[in-house]
Amino acid sequence: MADTESIEIFSVIRERRSVRNYTGREVPDEALRAIIAAGIQAPTALGLQPWQFVVVRDRDLMRRASDYCKPILIEKIGEESRPGTEEFLAALKTPEFSIFYNAPVLVLVLGARDVASSVLDCTLCAENMMLAAWALGIGSCWIGAAALIEQNPEILAAMKVPGDHQIVAPLIFGYPAPLSAKPARREPRITWVP
Repeated sequence: MADTESIEIFSVIRERRSVRNYTGREVPDEALRAIIAAGIQAPTALGLQPWQFVVVRDRDLMRRASDYCKPILIEKIGEESRPGTEEFLAALKTPEFSIFYNAPVLVLVLGARDVASSVLDCTLCAENMMLAAWALGIGSCWIGAAALIEQNPEILAAMKVPGDHQIVAPLIFGYPAPLSAKPARREPRITWVP
């Protein structure tokens, strides 16, 4: 029989979703510290802990990063258009649209370039962070397209990303505005090997 804490963990995992609509409420520093503290509890190959974090609250800088990424994304999606991209492509073409969905904070999970397991370790860290945020009533979304800012030295410098680290997980956080129902998950394909 599961204890109460186990039930709560499964509930957080089951209910967490990517949030793309936020209230204007700021996320307190202590909540962000707690989220990052949960992140660094993730497994890490050889215990190397190759992560570093940049917390960006500067909305103008986030807008600048979004405006830089949008035309690149439009071009990429145009080349690789597939079902489900039409709505996102239309949003990208709207001047006021931000790839950060007007979230109050962006946290870049950075991985050390000289550690082979860096991307995997930081990905596990990011998932812990998103689950911890949900447990605190804070929404999150992984904005993978924001890694395109690595092509822009000026934005990287403004965001204080060190040259020996790469952006692995650009995560936005904020308090969710009313949410629509979470999409259903398909049944997993499982092969049991006796």
